[in-house]
Amino acid sequence: MRKALSFIAGLFAGVATGGVIAFLFAPESGPELQQQIRDYVNHLIEEGQAAAEARRLELETQLEAFKQGKPITLAE
Repeated sequence: MRKALSFIAGLFAGVATGGVIAFLFAPESGPELQQQIRDYVNHLIEEGQAAAEARRLELETQLEAFKQGKPITLAE
């Protein structure tokens, strides 16, 4: 257990150090880099929302089919 905690602590320290070094050596200035990060995060959020909506519609369709006694097909 102690080795696992040490590993996790080291992992987080490495990630934090790598993040700081990446920001220090980034080719863009601070505000430009922040805007790029914001744009990327917003893009990921939009993709996640679209995927969630598609999955919700698929599940609603399956629920209606189940209520009507029809066979349910599972998408992979």
